[in-house]
Amino acid sequence: MDSLRRLEEIFARFPGIGPRQARRFVYHLLNKPAASVNEFVRLVEEVKKSTAECAACHRFFMHNNSNKDICSICSDVSRDGSSLMVAARDSDFESIEKSGAYRGLYFILGGAVPVLDKDPEKRIRLEMLLKRISSSPAIKEIILSLDTTPDGEHTADIVHEAILKMTKGKTIKVSVLGRGLSTGAELEYADSETIKNALQNRK
Repeated sequence: MDSLRRLEEIFARFPGIGPRQARRFVYHLLNKPAASVNEFVRLVEEVKKSTAECAACHRFFMHNNSNKDICSICSDVSRDGSSLMVAARDSDFESIEKSGAYRGLYFILGGAVPVLDKDPEKRIRLEMLLKRISSSPAIKEIILSLDTTPDGEHTADIVHEAILKMTKGKTIKVSVLGRGLSTGAELEYADSETIKNALQNRK
């Protein structure tokens, strides 16, 4: 396989990108001046070097060389440590944080579990989440902030069941976002007001 087809294949692996769009990306780059392509490559390398995965919430963050382990939100003592919001992806976290409606802590699952999937632990950080909860006695509420799609609701059921089984007899509330989010909605694309309503009406 030549390098052009290989690049198409790489772009096609991006979320929501099909073969036709991947081909457009490749030809877009080919039509750009060499300086623009070099800047693109440099920025990708720079972002890769200057980001890290938080050891607590597992979101990617821009680090300074003094702290590559814990992000600024997890290390912020002013955040509400009694509340843990579980989101599927970094982009969902960004939408929630941008709304300004939530001041607790986060955990990023790393995706969702398709309805017919037989092995959810290969898809999401379920064991890591359970360890985070069991090692954090301050947590009083876990908010499942997942898409209202079939896969999102299936994932919420799996996570909810696992948490209830682990925390049996403990006073930890598990809630889900209210129906400010319409059925079939992806959290990443929800506006700030919708997210605020969903948080206020969680149950």
